[in-house]
Amino acid sequence: MSLTRDFKETVRARIERDPEFRELLLEEGVECLLAGEVETGKSILRNYVNATVGFQELAGLTNKSSKSLMRMLGPHGNPQARNLFQIIGCLQKHEGFQLKVQTVR
Repeated sequence: MSLTRDFKETVRARIERDPEFRELLLEEGVECLLAGEVETGKSILRNYVNATVGFQELAGLTNKSSKSLMRMLGPHGNPQARNLFQIIGCLQKHEGFQLKVQTVR
């Protein structure tokens, strides 16, 4: 299911005005990936990148082409773990925080 332009613009506006929401969105994307919900996690990360750093700047940070990054996080993308973790690492560094994994039973 693709997101509508109105929804994407609403998310983008919220990300721009609410740093806590921005942080939680990145956290949610990573949590989805760790839980095996890869498509959802990639979709959240793609929307996050579009609304924050942008694929052009992320390309400079990762030394990968913006088109390659867009494909990796796209619906049919299958990024290697190395590339996915590099993207997440760059996004954390750009935002100035670090996500930590915590065991929950």
